[in-house]
Amino acid sequence: MVYHSTLNEEPARIVGGCSLLPLRVTTKAKGPAMCTLPADKIDIVEETLNYFKANMLYRNFEPQGGADRVLIFLTLFTQQCLKRLEKAASREDAVRIVMALAQERFDIPGDAGFLFNAFYPKPATSAEAESLRTYLKQLREELGVRLAERACSMSADGKPSKHWLIFRQKEVSRKVFGGLNYGTVFTLASMRAKIFLSLLSTLEGLL
Repeated sequence: MVYHSTLNEEPARIVGGCSLLPLRVTTKAKGPAMCTLPADKIDIVEETLNYFKANMLYRNFEPQGGADRVLIFLTLFTQQCLKRLEKAASREDAVRIVMALAQERFDIPGDAGFLFNAFYPKPATSAEAESLRTYLKQLREELGVRLAERACSMSADGKPSKHWLIFRQKEVSRKVFGGLNYGTVFTLASMRAKIFLSLLSTLEGLL
């Protein structure tokens, strides 16, 4: 079965359809996310990594709340990390690689380049947009470090494990959540909307 976030019902500020959730106190990345959860508590970063492999095997994933939208964003970032980690020679090298990726510019809901704007509401103000961008950057940094530690701890030579790197492969990367990737979903949704509007216009002309 597909794994949804258990944090969808948690009280949290919602920006761009995303829940701004707290992180564990062990978090080192700096940002607006409050690091108030006990060290043994599962946060949204840990959920993403725990569910990543299973969720990649499913064709459909319908967000059930703001935490799920964060989960989707981080799942796609996890796959981006794995593509970069193929050349990592050690855990330290892996951390350096994912941290560099986390610092790169990325699109958020409302940006023209954000593929999933049809499924994420735009932040109401520029201040909200900046808050969301900073929050997601903090999550990218934290997830990258935890992913590097997980992937490298499974192999004797300290390099990222093949059991993680297999998800960077092209035939798998096309199958976000095991089916159509979100770019394709977005394209299909747009096409369906255009077809619907065209039919509606035709019907209006006949009436």
